[in-house]
Amino acid sequence: MAAHLPPPPDPQFVLRGAQSPVHALHFHRGAQGCPLLFSGSQGGLVHIWSLQTRRAVAALDGHGGRCVTWLQTLPRGHQLLSQGRDLKLCLWDLAEGRNAVVDSVRLESVGFCRSAVLAGGQPRWTLAVPGKGSDEVQILEMPSKTSVCTLKPEADAKPGMPMCLGLWQANSSPRPLLLAGYEDGSVVLWDVLERKMCSRVACHEEPGP
Repeated sequence: MAAHLPPPPDPQFVLRGAQSPVHALHFHRGAQGCPLLFSGSQGGLVHIWSLQTRRAVAALDGHGGRCVTWLQTLPRGHQLLSQGRDLKLCLWDLAEGRNAVVDSVRLESVGFCRSAVLAGGQPRWTLAVPGKGSDEVQILEMPSKTSVCTLKPEADAKPGMPMCLGLWQANSSPRPLLLAGYEDGSVVLWDVLERKMCSRVACHEEPGP
């Protein structure tokens, strides 16, 4: 018999005013250590919430009213990435109160896969996005948008579309690695520089976000 799970804790507070259902969230520590929460809504807006005042301090509109599906700040702190169902990934400059889109990447996949970033304190960083082919992942060097490679499973693998991505780098090696979860429930570890699949594990019977 399954164990009874305890009820979820009561919320400390509720943030209201997103204007439409929320599809993406990202915590960030802003200037002077002020905790912030970014939320992306179905209506295409990105709200920046102060968790001290519990109010929205800004609303960003860069996706033409289409759903925002992914949010990520870069290590330098004043830059934000937002991905939307308008097939656009926007780079925002939030320094000194600004809220302008300074660059964007046109996406070629109409799926639901969110992008992934590998960035240190350097000016250049790595971006993984769903590729043009249904089972492809494209790796870009940013901010130049230079294509590093396209990762595509072998023809007989047939994992389906990528559903989630995670770029990372082991402490013992400078080589970037990509974890990709696919439509068939499998998770694949890719060596980005070698452009090869290192391992594949069947983890789930159904696709996941």
